[in-house]
Amino acid sequence: MSTETDALAPAAGYPVRVEGELSEQLSRWLWLVKWLLAIPHYVVLWFLWIAYLLLSIVALVAILVTRRYPRGIFDFNVGVLRWSWRVAFYSYGALGTDRYPPFSLQDDPDYPAWLHVEYPGELSRGKALLKWWLLAIPHYLVVGVLVGGFHTGTSAQDYGLIAVLMLIVGVSLLFVGRYPRGLFSLAMGADRWVLRVAAYASLMTDAYPPFRLDQGARERIPAPVDVGS
Repeated sequence: MSTETDALAPAAGYPVRVEGELSEQLSRWLWLVKWLLAIPHYVVLWFLWIAYLLLSIVALVAILVTRRYPRGIFDFNVGVLRWSWRVAFYSYGALGTDRYPPFSLQDDPDYPAWLHVEYPGELSRGKALLKWWLLAIPHYLVVGVLVGGFHTGTSAQDYGLIAVLMLIVGVSLLFVGRYPRGLFSLAMGADRWVLRVAAYASLMTDAYPPFRLDQGARERIPAPVDVGS
């Protein structure tokens, strides 16, 4: 499985790589109780995300002074994103596997969900001050549609596209025993968009997230352009 991890190293694509492998055999009913099974992860992640936010402020100060994201903080924050992605892939971000996620910040090439962020070189001081609140606003609007958060006034809770997809997937698993491949590809595209924006808003890259729904289990690296001899 080491080749899977090697494949995550960002090349010509966006420096945030999010991938997942849909398990062939999924339980018809386990998705109904994954909210309960994942509670230990939610508790740990609550504390990890507090640390993530505080360390992101430290990173902001460091970028303003040195134009560098401290490597230790970077690795920790990427680990939090990686852990969150594995839990989301197991639970209601993708329902892509029934394998319980590891309690680890480290990369686990044997787990079927991977996240990698390329460590940046020098970062812009100006963008560090603006991208997490101003420059990312258009993406926040899209993320609101994907994960929910916009209230129409017709209900106390409005659900995002990902939640709707997971409900359809759960019903399909329960009654048909099958995960529609098209829905998995769409869910992966939505999750990928959300995590790219999270990394960008956390100052991990100056590369603006693309406005496209890159669907599929694997990231597509653009082919080199042949400019001729």
